Amino acid sequence: MGKIIAVCISERKGVQKKSVDEGIFIEDFGIQGDAHAGKWHRQVSLLSHEKVVAFNELGAGVESGAFGENLIVEGYDLKNIPVGTVFKCNDVVLEITQIGKKCHNGCEIFKKMGDCIMPREGIFARVLNGGTIKSGDEIVIKGE
Repeated sequence: MGKIIAVCISERKGVQKKSVDEGIFIEDFGIQGDAHAGKWHRQVSLLSHEKVVAFNELGAGVESGAFGENLIVEGYDLKNIPVGTVFKCNDVVLEITQIGKKCHNGCEIFKKMGDCIMPREGIFARVLNGGTIKSGDEIVIKGE
């Protein structure tokens, strides 16, 4: 079982996401108000809380949303969750569609640290069922 540490959105692409009190997840679209939402396979991005903490211990000093992640999740090593895995949080159901991504040029974190964890640690999902998620909510792999 895992726990949602933060829900983050950005109103436009190319900027860091900001923590919000709760996210409204829309089936087959993503999070309401997030610039990366849409009818594609990367509607929601997830990153392991433990990986963010470890990166910050190296001096990164990043806050929730800095990597462009929508959900920071504690309790799962997300990069080792296979594509096709289904997570459930409240009424929201997410299906993992991609692990990792190519980092865009000019990432501020990479410029500062010489590294960025999102390309290898971040995972992506599509929304199978909508609902609301907020910090502190429990998230589980369906069938666990």
